Amino acid sequence: MSKAAKSILIIEDNQDIRESTAEILELADYEVYSAENGRKGVEIAAKQLPDLILCDIMMPELDGYGVLYLLNKNEQTANIPFIFITAKTERADIRKGMEMGADDYLTKPFGDMELLNTVETRLKKGEGLKKNTDDSSFDDKTKTARILTELVESSRVRTYKKKQVIFSEGDHLLHAFMIKTGAVRSYMVYQDGREIATGMYGPGEFFGYDSVLLNKASTDNAETLENTELHLISRDDFKEVIFKNPAISKKFIELLSGNLQEKQDQLLKMAYNSVRKRVADALVALTGKVDPGGQDQATVKISRDDLAAMVGTANETISRTLSDFKDEKLIEKEASSIKILSIDKLRKVKQ
Repeated sequence: MSKAAKSILIIEDNQDIRESTAEILELADYEVYSAENGRKGVEIAAKQLPDLILCDIMMPELDGYGVLYLLNKNEQTANIPFIFITAKTERADIRKGMEMGADDYLTKPFGDMELLNTVETRLKKGEGLKKNTDDSSFDDKTKTARILTELVESSRVRTYKKKQVIFSEGDHLLHAFMIKTGAVRSYMVYQDGREIATGMYGPGEFFGYDSVLLNKASTDNAETLENTELHLISRDDFKEVIFKNPAISKKFIELLSGNLQEKQDQLLKMAYNSVRKRVADALVALTGKVDPGGQDQATVKISRDDLAAMVGTANETISRTLSDFKDEKLIEKEASSIKILSIDKLRKVKQ
C-alpha cells in the first residue's frame, strides 16, 4: 500500500460514524485503529503511536478534551497531529479545542473529500514539523530560521497601497504579518485625535503577532508608509509553529519584550528629550527599519504627518526642525524623501 506507513486512530463512540470513517481512510490506503471511547483511545495512542488522531468531543467516560489533555502530558504522544470531530458548531467549543492544542476540527456530517483533504493537510504539516524537530544537523538558530521561512513561504501574499490601513484598534486579527517589501507603521490615537507612533517595521519583520498570541483585540492601528507586500500568516498556523517549537516561542517572547521596552523608552524620550533630539533619533531609527545597510548615508520615505506622529509633535514643528537640519547639512529634502547625509552626526545631535 502506498500509504501503509501512515496510521490513523479514530476515537468515536458512534459505531456508524466510526466504521464509515475507518472505511473511507482504509480505501485511501491508511492503516486505521479504532476506539469506541476516550480511555481506550488514549491506551491505543500510547501503544501504537499513530501518525494522526481523529477524536470526537462528546463521549462517555472521557471526552475529547480529556483525551487531548492526557495525550499532551505524554511526551511520546504530545506532538501527534490531533483533529476533533464533533457535531457541535459553537465557536466557544471550537476555540476551546484549538486553545488546548488541537490542530484542526471536522464538523459532522462531513464529506469523504473533506475528511481526506483535512487528514492529508495535517499529515503533511506534521511531517514538516517532525523533520525540523528531528534534524540534528543544524543548530537551533538555523532550524528556527528554516521553520519560520517555511511558515512565511506557505502563507498568502497581499499587496497594499501607500497609506492603506491594515488593521485598526479593536480588531481581532485573523493573521500575523511579515513584511515582504515596503514599510509599515503602528500607532495609537488619543481622544483628542492626536496620533503617536508605537512601531516602525521594514522587510523581514513581523507585526500584529501580539494580538494573535494573546487572543485579544489589537491595541494599535497599522498602516503602510509606502506600497507594501505583506505575508498574511493564518492565526492557526502561526500558533501551531509557536507552541510546538520552543526556540521560536523564545524568539517571539524576546520580540514582545523588546517592543515593550521600546515603547517605554519612547515615552521617556517624549517626556525628557527636546523636539530636536527626538526628530534626530526618529530619523536614525528609520534608517535601520526602512533602508538598512550600515552606511553613514541613507534615504528614508516618510511624510511630515507620520514623522510628527512618531515624534509626538505638530507638523509645523517638524517642518522647522527639518529646515534647521538642512541648514546644518545633516539632511537634504527630496520631494517626499529625506536624505540623511550623516547618520553618525544625526545620532550625536544634542538636546
